Order: sequence, then structure tokens, then C-alpha cells
Amino acid sequence: MSRIGKRPISVPKNVTVTIDGQAVSVKGPKGELSRVFPKEVSFDRDGEAILVKRHDESRVSRSRHGLSRTLLFNMVEGVSNGFERRLEIQGVGYRAQVKGKTLVLNVGYSQPVEIDPPEGVELAVENNTNVIVKGINKEVVGNTAAKIRGVRPPEVYKGKGIRYAGEQVRRKAGKAGKK
Repeated sequence: MSRIGKRPISVPKNVTVTIDGQAVSVKGPKGELSRVFPKEVSFDRDGEAILVKRHDESRVSRSRHGLSRTLLFNMVEGVSNGFERRLEIQGVGYRAQVKGKTLVLNVGYSQPVEIDPPEGVELAVENNTNVIVKGINKEVVGNTAAKIRGVRPPEVYKGKGIRYAGEQVRRKAGKAGKK
């Protein structure tokens, strides 16, 4: 049995979870999320907790069991606390700024790169080199952060580029000098 799927999801007091068959909507202080789950799983409400159950022991049901539990847990966590990804920009002259809702990146190209965030995602910049991506949907926040990082991924010789906060970039040795 799935270790992750067996664990109950505790629902905070300020969050309401509505289960209508396979459609689940979660409403909290930060916003509202809804998702339709696969037919191989069902949900049981047990007071302050929700249990995810699977109907049979088929391979598909077992694989969707833990996934469904994690997706529902992330929905509850997102509407109560929200999610955040931090990115760091390293390089001489590399910087970022927010104009309105648009993120403007100056990362060594001839023109600045503008990124419009999807709905429900908020972008902020600290010290011109730290970008913060916030939102209630973990999937959308992660995809937006990956899109920003993809503009100029860190290169391996000098480490210049956009990286996640705390990301370790393996550096390569350059050419050996002439003797």
C-alpha cells in the first residue's frame, strides 16, 4: 500500500473542502482551487481529516493513490499558506525589475526579456537580483519559476545566469593555460 496515500490530510479551521464525487474544491483565506481527480480514488471525510482511498489493487490505482493525496494536500496547503519559489540572478549587469505585473529581465541579451505571470501568480524583486514567485497553486508557481530560469540558465564556467535559491551549479575548469 502507498505510504504517502495512507496518510490523512488534516484540514485547518479556516479552510473548507467540498467533495462532489471526483470534483474537489478547496476554499481558504488565500483563494480557491478546484480539481477533478481520477476515478480510481475516492475521498472519505473523517472530522478534521480527509482520507484518500483506492478502489482496487491495480497498478493504475496504486500509482494514482499517492498522487491524488499529494495533489489534495498541496491544494489545502496553497489556500491556507501559499507557495513561494525564489530565484537568484548572478552576473555583471544582470538585473530584474517589475513594471506593473510584468517582470523585466536584463540578462545579457540585446533586448530586455519581459515575462507576464499567469493568473494567480505574483512576482516580486528584491535588490534587483532576487526574484520571488508567489501563488496558491504549487504547479503554476513551479512552472513560472522554471520559465524564468529558462531565460538564462546558469552556465558552468562562470556560473552566470538565473538559478533557484540554494541551487548548486557544478563548475567546470576552463582551458589550461599555455606553458
